[in-house]
Amino acid sequence: MAQEDVFKKIVSHCKEYGFVFPSSDIYDGLGAVYDYGQNGVELKNNIKQYWWKSMVLLHDNIVGIDAAVFMHPTVWKASGHVDAFNDPLIDNRDSKKRYRADVLIEDQIGKYEEKIDKEVVKGRKRFKEAFDEAQFLATNGRVLELKEKRDALHARYAKAMKAMDLNELRQIILDEEIVCPISGTRNWTEVRQFNLMFKTEVGSTADGASTIYLRPETAQGIFVNYLNVQKTGRMKLPFGIAQIGKAFRNEIVARQFIFRMREFEQMEMQFFVKPGTEMEWFRQWKQTRMAWHLALGFGAENYRFHDHEKLAHYANAATDIEFHMPFGFKEVEGIHSRTDFDLKQHAKYSGKKIEYFDPENNQSYTPYVIETSIGVDRMFLSIMCHSYEEEQLEGGDVRTVLHLPAALAPVKLAVLPLVKKDGLPEKAQEIMQDLKFHFNCKYEEKDTIGKRYRRQDAIGTPYCITVDHDTLQDNTVTLRDRDTMEQHRVNISDLRSIIEDKVSLTSLLKKI
Repeated sequence: MAQEDVFKKIVSHCKEYGFVFPSSDIYDGLGAVYDYGQNGVELKNNIKQYWWKSMVLLHDNIVGIDAAVFMHPTVWKASGHVDAFNDPLIDNRDSKKRYRADVLIEDQIGKYEEKIDKEVVKGRKRFKEAFDEAQFLATNGRVLELKEKRDALHARYAKAMKAMDLNELRQIILDEEIVCPISGTRNWTEVRQFNLMFKTEVGSTADGASTIYLRPETAQGIFVNYLNVQKTGRMKLPFGIAQIGKAFRNEIVARQFIFRMREFEQMEMQFFVKPGTEMEWFRQWKQTRMAWHLALGFGAENYRFHDHEKLAHYANAATDIEFHMPFGFKEVEGIHSRTDFDLKQHAKYSGKKIEYFDPENNQSYTPYVIETSIGVDRMFLSIMCHSYEEEQLEGGDVRTVLHLPAALAPVKLAVLPLVKKDGLPEKAQEIMQDLKFHFNCKYEEKDTIGKRYRRQDAIGTPYCITVDHDTLQDNTVTLRDRDTMEQHRVNISDLRSIIEDKVSLTSLLKKI
């Protein structure tokens, strides 16, 4: 099945099983805005808890805050967002659709990489056990030709982005013969910049109202609270401040479901360090964050680092952690060395002294910052994409199953009476009442037991227990595993210890 078709099925599955709905669905939705359903919000909250505890529970020098969405407008002048938070946009005159010029070019680079991968697959089929991938990549004529085109395009694109040469970006699109996905034509407009911040007004009267912005990132709320946290917490360098919160960007080219939205949620941690040590901490946080992702068990081959060619104005190093989505490797987390730019800018614009007094050296200085920033929604999407499977069963049947990490699954245990009579529902409810204080449980009695198993597979429930007539005699139930579909008889008194150990966040945190 084509990856595009797989992705469409995942989007459909998210709506059908209560994970993600289009916002204002009864009014035909609102572009690039989505609501999380009853199962989606549980999975999303579990992702946030996994991140939060990995930061503030596992590190004794990281604390959390929750800053307001509305901030003084000068914050965004100081941070550079008012003047520089722009995307290069281009329109196709035939389809009337608007695109990000940089994304069009990056997709073209990705197409060259996909063609190289296809050549490798063909080579492996041809040479079988004798296939040497490294030698093939270094000697095959077609591969070398594609690599040369890819590298030339990449170098030209990086140079244009560094200079923010809008004319050159358009020329690259024309030279590469990149077409509009809708019209199939190359009838492009000029490239122009577009600021992504939403504006609104605060004040009781029109005359007295002031223009403010919905925050486009959560990081600035941490920076403006640096002094408050450092002083009240008596924090010593190095230390970090973590935050989870909503951010808003007026994305013109929102696409790929919840991958790029206008209202989204970020999990960010700003780690303040002594100047001169930032590159060491940058490397350390790269490894720490990758370990967090790998603990989910999705396989190292589905992750990669992508170092930035064009650094933001505040950074001296930056990399992305990319995950293999159905539409290619895409960024889910960014790790940046932001230098002392943010704190110095806020000191300049506020007139306040924002420094750290180092008692060891008896001197004051502005700390440097290492940032880790992960999109909750992108993380959610990566988990759904990797977990979704249409599994072929013996006899030709197919079951749709979400192989969610057990600690993140919305429902940990489904309690199912075999039939709706003979005291089985009452016994099942008794078990449910005992276990619901320890993890999220769901009770179901409608339809056959097989159909109920399939529904739980589709929402990713790791375990189901079936209460049958033997339960009334010996206090045992059938425990079914989602992934293997194996079933075992276990004592009711043992259920909590068996399941809780496997579905708790603690079990996941210990793998980091």
